[in-house]
Amino acid sequence: MVMYKVSYVVIGSNHPGGIANSDHRPYIHEQIRMGDTTFEIIEVFDLMPARGGFQYIHATCRAVPQEPEINSL
Repeated sequence: MVMYKVSYVVIGSNHPGGIANSDHRPYIHEQIRMGDTTFEIIEVFDLMPARGGFQYIHATCRAVPQEPEINSL
């Protein structure tokens, strides 16, 4: 089984992004959570050929706009 090491780069935000292990290759329009924010992946590409059971992936993402919470009485 291949393990994916994914570098998440966030555009349009001051969020630092991150690096995470995944059991699947990320895909365009997939939504992921980092902290309290949901992001949509908009670009995916290989950083280098797979080595030793690891595939190194770059994923560019942007924050998904949050709908304002409605307080009920």
